[in-house]
Amino acid sequence: MHKVYRSSAPGLQITAYDDLSAFKIYLVDVGLLRRLAQLAPTAFGEGNRLFTEFKGALTENFVLQTLITQFEVTPRYWSQNNPPYEVDFLIQRENDLFPAEVKSEINTTSKSLKKFKELFPDKVKLRIRFSLDNLKLDNDVLNIPLFMADQADRLIGVALEQGKVRDFCPP
Repeated sequence: MHKVYRSSAPGLQITAYDDLSAFKIYLVDVGLLRRLAQLAPTAFGEGNRLFTEFKGALTENFVLQTLITQFEVTPRYWSQNNPPYEVDFLIQRENDLFPAEVKSEINTTSKSLKKFKELFPDKVKLRIRFSLDNLKLDNDVLNIPLFMADQADRLIGVALEQGKVRDFCPP
């Protein structure tokens, strides 16, 4: 299992801002999560109601698995209560933090990413969204297709070099 702590603020070293009383547990494998949720393997292909309701958790678990292998520091998450906002992951890459959202559906609206930037404008060079959309850099939001999540570190680097352009193709 992976224990992902809530970060009280987007600062470096990210571990210094851990709220040790708030955390999420992720499994090291999406298949284990599917099994513990008692979903039949056919749920992935059928698109049935049970899978639809659990798809977000499976997708978040998958993305975390890829992030842990790419970055030295385990990602954190950020949230606030009034009004409620939650950024799925805070990724520490070198000396920068990147808020990241995971979207398992076609709708890629990220109110929490927007709010995070409003609250911490000087801390956000780039916002990351993992989704079913194509690879693109739209202003300061880098959309990484879910199937490319294992390339996040490289794609973030390319996006930072490219600057603010509408679409890009990494080398």
